[in-house]
Amino acid sequence: MNIGIITAEGYDYPPTKRLNEAAAEKGHRIIVVDPIYVWPVLVNGSPGLEGELDISMLDVVLPRQGATVNDSSLKLVPHLHRMGIPLVNNLDAIRLAKDQFLTLQALSAVQLPIPDTGFINSIEGFHLVLDRLGGYPVVLKQASGRVGEGVFLVKTEHQARLILHNNLETGKGMLVQRFIPPENRLNIRVLVIGGKVAGAMKLKPKPGDFRSNFHLTQKSWPVELLPEWEEIALKAADALGLEIAGVDLIVDEKGKACVIEVNYSPGFSGLEAATGLDIAGRIIDYVVETYG
Repeated sequence: MNIGIITAEGYDYPPTKRLNEAAAEKGHRIIVVDPIYVWPVLVNGSPGLEGELDISMLDVVLPRQGATVNDSSLKLVPHLHRMGIPLVNNLDAIRLAKDQFLTLQALSAVQLPIPDTGFINSIEGFHLVLDRLGGYPVVLKQASGRVGEGVFLVKTEHQARLILHNNLETGKGMLVQRFIPPENRLNIRVLVIGGKVAGAMKLKPKPGDFRSNFHLTQKSWPVELLPEWEEIALKAADALGLEIAGVDLIVDEKGKACVIEVNYSPGFSGLEAATGLDIAGRIIDYVVETYG
């Protein structure tokens, strides 16, 4: 089976490299579809492609543009689907997952627990939302970010004005979120594949930091999910319509979990390192069994 992966990172990017290895071991082939060098066209009402990609080579496509996905590369996703190529994670699910506030709206709509959060596109809006959340400290974050970038802990008015001046764009906006201190909290990433939990790991922030992300720390540990945590993760992926999802949970000292983010293109090197599981192989198996 020929499995296309939409990514601008190339074959050497660690997740793509692992998927390529896993596919080759199972007799399948990975083909990188770079959205920067493959151009969708409409001629006489029919969809086509320009560039080096031969569409007949693809049996299925796995979009993995990641958190940096933009509207430009999103044009390719429905175009490939219209040309008859099945997609693993559809366009609507990707659009929801790439925007953290749209994600939280979808989770809230099905009564899943989330941190108190507001969306702003002006400094005036920030102060109103700040009061609604109970004041400082709060977390400011970009609606679409990656590996912990664009996430700021704000404790004072001076910090807020500086961060908002440098990072707030009216056309993009930012999230304001109630701060959950890292002490006595548990940070969990759950990987969901095809409506089942494929694995889970816990993460810890660096000393003096509050962000828990494997790309920042390069450390991860296995964790056993309580049934209610597993249920929340599965419902979160389902609420966004994602077949493959990384669900990030924060669990407080009382064991109460909330969903802080859902990633449609989750990295899995930390999960493989923590658990010894062949996550790349499980992804390939799911794609082949579902779309083969």
